[in-house]
Amino acid sequence: MRVTPTNFKDCYIIEPQIFNDDRGIFFESFNKKKFKSETGIDLNFVQDNLSISKKGVLRGLHFQKGEHAQAKWIHILKGEVLDVVVDLREESSTFGQYFKIRLSAENKKSIFIPKGMAHGFLTVTNEAIFAYKCDNYYHQESERGIMYNDKTLDIDWEFPLKDIILSSKDSELPSFKELFE
Repeated sequence: MRVTPTNFKDCYIIEPQIFNDDRGIFFESFNKKKFKSETGIDLNFVQDNLSISKKGVLRGLHFQKGEHAQAKWIHILKGEVLDVVVDLREESSTFGQYFKIRLSAENKKSIFIPKGMAHGFLTVTNEAIFAYKCDNYYHQESERGIMYNDKTLDIDWEFPLKDIILSSKDSELPSFKELFE
């Protein structure tokens, strides 16, 4: 596997080694030992999540605060998403900046998102199956979020905003300034 750092400290893009023959393909989607060797990060995932979304569905920007913060390992089983990560670590040189990447079943890229980041994704194909591992359990009282179209973050979702589909909960998220000022 190839591990490539992003401009965010401890946030990595992971590309598997793919074995292809006349039967199909095989690849290792996660290897704790190899990841630790490449990054120095020792992971202990405790929860796996899966979401199935139709085109235009935007989920995010979500995070958990405090002792319930989560690091995540994300990959796509079907379709394609535009994945967005926002650095919320106030001591970080990239605080308040975002990183985005297209993840798909075709490119087989994964992303590791450390604690202290908000995360969201937009489904750009007819359907996407999105899977992720978390190193901490979901804790409803610690769940927070930032509005996807926040003016301070100014994220280009590369999709017509009028066609984005949000949950009622995500449509009522606060702005970045409301959370950090």
